[in-house]
Amino acid sequence: MSVCEQIENVTKTQGIKKYGPIPLPTKRLRVPVRKAPSGQGTSTWAKFEMRIHKRLFEIIANERSMHLIMKIHIPESVLVEIELM
Repeated sequence: MSVCEQIENVTKTQGIKKYGPIPLPTKRLRVPVRKAPSGQGTSTWAKFEMRIHKRLFEIIANERSMHLIMKIHIPESVLVEIELM
């Protein structure tokens, strides 16, 4: 189960008002690399690309429900930022 689905499940069970997930623009990090390590021969390039996908949730919640949201298991490959206003 993805992190977005877990957040949606918590908001549904708690009856919290939420907006999202709002997909933000995908950031593409491209790295061109020479195939020949010595520099000899034809100049052929290998292109590697890493894509960063971001989602935005706006949640109007109380302290108890925010505590439940912070307890969600998040994999190491996912970065989560919580901003309280």
